[in-house]
Amino acid sequence: MSSNAANKWRIISSKEEYGTIRANFTMEPWFCSKKTDCSCEHPEEIQYDTSRIWVLDSPNIPKPPPQTERLQIMRSDLSKLDRAKGKTDVDRFLKDNPEYTTTLSASNFDFSTPKIIKETISESAKWAITKAGREAYNELATDVPSASGK
Repeated sequence: MSSNAANKWRIISSKEEYGTIRANFTMEPWFCSKKTDCSCEHPEEIQYDTSRIWVLDSPNIPKPPPQTERLQIMRSDLSKLDRAKGKTDVDRFLKDNPEYTTTLSASNFDFSTPKIIKETISESAKWAITKAGREAYNELATDVPSASGK
């Protein structure tokens, strides 16, 4: 989480706490002082660099319904994050499991996807992705039967 005042990155202790901050971000901006024993004068807890791939969430995404979790899956080529379930999948689940319709509806879920920050993808990660893509292509090419059928 980045502080609105100091623009320093801080580690949030849990998914639940992060979800609460994200859900109210515009109305209640987050500052270093909201973290226990922390202020904007303290050094960053995590560096914004290419040691990890960064993704940025949109603000004001509502918390997922109770007993569910928001899950994002990064594509192997790092092109974007996919949502694990979409509205039609939730509707289908509720149709197949009517006991959940009293507590859940598809409108309770937000399927916004975070944006991958391209400049945080290291050259070694790009190389590994390219190599994995080549290996997958070569594997597919060797599995294709020849035109002669031999």
